[in-house]
Amino acid sequence: MKKDRVFEEPLTKRFEFDEKVAAVFDDMIERSVPFYRHNLSLIVDLIARRLEPGMRVLDLGSSTGALLIELARRSPEGCELVGIDNAPAMVELARKKAEALGAAATFLHEDILRCDFGRADIVVASYTLQFIRPIERPGLVRKIHDALAPCGLFIFSEKVVMAQRWLDKQIVDIYHDYKKAQGYSETEIMRKREALENVLVPYTIEENRRLVKGCGFREVDTIFQWANFATFVAAKGA
Repeated sequence: MKKDRVFEEPLTKRFEFDEKVAAVFDDMIERSVPFYRHNLSLIVDLIARRLEPGMRVLDLGSSTGALLIELARRSPEGCELVGIDNAPAMVELARKKAEALGAAATFLHEDILRCDFGRADIVVASYTLQFIRPIERPGLVRKIHDALAPCGLFIFSEKVVMAQRWLDKQIVDIYHDYKKAQGYSETEIMRKREALENVLVPYTIEENRRLVKGCGFREVDTIFQWANFATFVAAKGA
């Protein structure tokens, strides 16, 4: 796994999932998102327990394909696993990994705001909504809701902000210390924060709940949280 050194150099542009980021993404996300692998395993385990032959799973913002490649090992015959990402470098890497590992998953280079999802039984979006402009998020979540079969699930992970300002500041400081413990320098942390400003726009947990319920989902539960990272499961009504 190639080590993330993207922010050792001075910033030249805002953050984007280009070839440089794709090459180190697996290391970047494991060092930047606390308990990333544990949370991914939790999501895979939950999906695997519900999958039946013929079901279709969509992973929106599938990046390098980690979730679907892991899920492919535990899926019954006849399931369709489809990842969609708008970054060509991510899609290319996901395809190469899936082929090398013999994982039956398809990865498409598409814009999730504009492409046709088709039918889905489960939709996953891991740290994806936070990169969608707030004005466009309700439309995307409604699109996900409408694509899901009755009783379908929408599972999504997000970086979140605290409703209490004093708490949010302290959580940010704790997260800052976490990244330092993963080997990132003060300069790298500062540069990444600057590059992500106005690109990654997080909501509070309650704002995320209101968003999905306002788009038609019946129930929303939180199945994982570490400080300012959370995973939600939203259920569509029958």
